[in-house]
Amino acid sequence: MSKTIILLAFFLSIVLNVQISFVVAESKVYVVYLGEKEHDNPESVTESHHQMLWSLLGSKEAVLDSIVYSYRHGFSGFAAKLTESQAQQISELPEVVQVIPNTLYEMTTTRTWDYLGVSPGNSDSLLQKANMGYNVIVGVIDTGVWPESEMFNDKGYGPIPSRWKGGCESGELFNGSIHCNRKLIGAKYFIDANNAQFGVLNKTENPDYLSPRDFNGHGTHVASTIGGSFLPNVSYLGLGRGTARGGAPGVHIAVYKACWVQRGCSGADVLKAMDEAIHDGVDILSLSLQTSVPLFPETDARELTSVGAFHAVAKGIPVVAAASNAGPTAQTLSNVAPWVLTVAATTQDRSFPTAITLGNNITILGQAIFGGSELGFVGLTYPESPLSGDCEKLSANPKSAMEGKVVLCFAASTPSNAAITAVINAGGLGLIMARNPTHLLRPLRNFPYVSVDFELGTDILFYIRSTRSPIVNIQASRTLFGQSVSTKVATFSSRGPNSVSPAILKLFLQIAINDGGFAMMSGTSMATPVVSGVVVLLKSLHPDWSPSAIKSAIVTTAWRTDPSGEPIFADGSSRKLADPFDYGGGLINPEKAVKPGLIYDMTTDDYVMYMCSVDYSDISISRVLGKITVCPNPKPSVLDLNLPSITIPNLRGEVTLTRTVTNVGPVNSVYKVVIDPPTGVNVAVTPTELVFDSTTTKRSFTVRVSTTHKVNTGYYFGSLTWTDTLHNVAIPVSVRTQILQRYYDEN
Repeated sequence: MSKTIILLAFFLSIVLNVQISFVVAESKVYVVYLGEKEHDNPESVTESHHQMLWSLLGSKEAVLDSIVYSYRHGFSGFAAKLTESQAQQISELPEVVQVIPNTLYEMTTTRTWDYLGVSPGNSDSLLQKANMGYNVIVGVIDTGVWPESEMFNDKGYGPIPSRWKGGCESGELFNGSIHCNRKLIGAKYFIDANNAQFGVLNKTENPDYLSPRDFNGHGTHVASTIGGSFLPNVSYLGLGRGTARGGAPGVHIAVYKACWVQRGCSGADVLKAMDEAIHDGVDILSLSLQTSVPLFPETDARELTSVGAFHAVAKGIPVVAAASNAGPTAQTLSNVAPWVLTVAATTQDRSFPTAITLGNNITILGQAIFGGSELGFVGLTYPESPLSGDCEKLSANPKSAMEGKVVLCFAASTPSNAAITAVINAGGLGLIMARNPTHLLRPLRNFPYVSVDFELGTDILFYIRSTRSPIVNIQASRTLFGQSVSTKVATFSSRGPNSVSPAILKLFLQIAINDGGFAMMSGTSMATPVVSGVVVLLKSLHPDWSPSAIKSAIVTTAWRTDPSGEPIFADGSSRKLADPFDYGGGLINPEKAVKPGLIYDMTTDDYVMYMCSVDYSDISISRVLGKITVCPNPKPSVLDLNLPSITIPNLRGEVTLTRTVTNVGPVNSVYKVVIDPPTGVNVAVTPTELVFDSTTTKRSFTVRVSTTHKVNTGYYFGSLTWTDTLHNVAIPVSVRTQILQRYYDEN
């Protein structure tokens, strides 16, 4: 009897363990993407999502517990908590395009707009002709907004456009009926996928507001850069004084908070924000968000923003997104889909020189954002061996080595805040850091932290070693702008080529501390709204232009120099002249983009040909579009995608590709081709002349490219320009010879 009980208990324990194993199988958030909607009724779309989950999970209760979001406006799909095996099962259903694991995204001025030539000026200026962007609605997906900021006042605004379907949600410290107005017309927040993935937000550990209110200012900065109102006499610590405003001060702004300060941006939340924005009636979407390398092929579609962006662009909504802040390493771009306008970051013609005067009366100009009083002559030290003058190791020095002195250190790698903290904790009076240029300055009011390069740092070190009692005086930073300050692609700005589709050059362009409610920020996150602001103005002037037409106009008219004609350099481990993998099309030239002459336009059909070229299946494409689609046989070449660029990643013999341009300039125009071929590459264009009249607005041309190189090379760069003497429609040409295909050369 006892043996029977023991055996029965053993058997039950096995069964129980199996059951527990099944119950606690780890659930994660997945996005089930179904493509175009099959119903116009959102409720019917949601019901179809529930039915699909019901067939998998077996009960209504399980469905409600699993589902996070129903995407039912711009496209069809849903986010749900599923086990890996459940995700696999649902991915095998014929109506499913793709099941995508939830992705985590990261969040990536008074001078910028004058630097780019977008000034109020006279009645013929871009800003005036576009009526400040009035009647255009821009959707900003970010960390929320500070609605009290004067940047969002609606003085002089007329009624909200009647096509607007959105609204303002209330929540913690945010009253939708009070905090929105005729300028800030929408505010929503999305956190369900973030909570499902990481647990309910613990605001003690991760302080934030459960509302559209911005906690750290990132989203507020982005939104105000796009369309902030005019605010005179603004500065930060007395620096960068001027009139603060956005690029399109008359635009209507809708904010979608999908990013949370300590936990980032859940891709499923971002996708829901895009779905809502499409429904609400935005004209443009701006996303200062990034993912990390490695990226996944478009056929895997794990860059969730590209899914939402495709449906937005298909509905005529341009999507502007950040290139990422993983530079200067190559192949670090995010937001790589060809339908997205991807933005890199440059500096502008403004700097903050800070005078360092040594005891020998030599003055060196470093860079800092130091708003305190002049330091006066004090002791200067460089911790010598066995102590450490390495910036990364300053904390290893005894307090006495730095107390009451300004410290010089050398940064062998990317500088961190640890060096500043070490000197402050030791009672030091300031820090001079010798490092590679990065254009990342930490603003400090009462502690001078000054950056110099290694050459100037070595000069300071020689002085220290030449005297028994070295001293230094550091003055408050000044603001300098104009032609004496060069423009550079910022070190942190991610670089090409595109690691997913190397033949697609991402055409990124352009730029970008809280004092009295204002801040200075850097990053592609801050460059993105600059381009978004320009897109607002172009959309206002050309409401019938497609997203790709706007992209083409921006790219083909961009500066390949800075506005003064000086070359653009690329910061990094070694400074070099910038190329298309650093700045894409170039530095955005808003005034020229209004009248580009010719555009390289694309429709959804062109993007379908791209999908075919990168091996999307007919079934997947049909689901994405909501109609039966069959790819041509043989499949099209990705080189023929009508982008305003030509990138050939693996030229071995000779290739011929096609482009089509549309005349948006004078009706009767004649354009001639000008070719600047990449080194060792032959480029021939047929025809060499394009004639347009009232009956011919589109012309195609072929480009035959061959190489004279006999070995594998890196990329060489050139350009192809169509000119009628009034317009110069230029696109970059990037070519890499690969005699040995798919070969990695480490030498």
